[in-house]
Amino acid sequence: MKIIDGKNATLGRLASYVAKEALNGEEIIIVNCDQVIITGNKKNIEERYKEKRSRVGSGQLGPKVSRPAEMIVKRAIRGMVPHRAARGKEAMQRVRCYVGIPKEHEGKKMITAGKEKTIKFVMVKNIYRT
Repeated sequence: MKIIDGKNATLGRLASYVAKEALNGEEIIIVNCDQVIITGNKKNIEERYKEKRSRVGSGQLGPKVSRPAEMIVKRAIRGMVPHRAARGKEAMQRVRCYVGIPKEHEGKKMITAGKEKTIKFVMVKNIYRT
């Protein structure tokens, strides 16, 4: 079992690493999902997520976009796993995402995924609030 701290981790890089490990049979727990960052222009990212969320009901085209930070991260991981195949379904069941650090995982050794932020970015917690 690997516990990954998502603080300052880039969403795409984190998702690809977790998808690969989950497909290899490793159980993965991601904490601090609300502090994961999405690189790029803040205005464009927020507009894209706001537009996707506004499409609801019978006229909706495409998938529903979740609001909670842990679901945004899990959805990115799902996009990198063959989730319709049995192997992918099993891999997704081995991935758990949390906002903050749950009590049962406090004090355990964690893998630090993030680096210092030097580029344009938006934190996931800022996206799901808009």
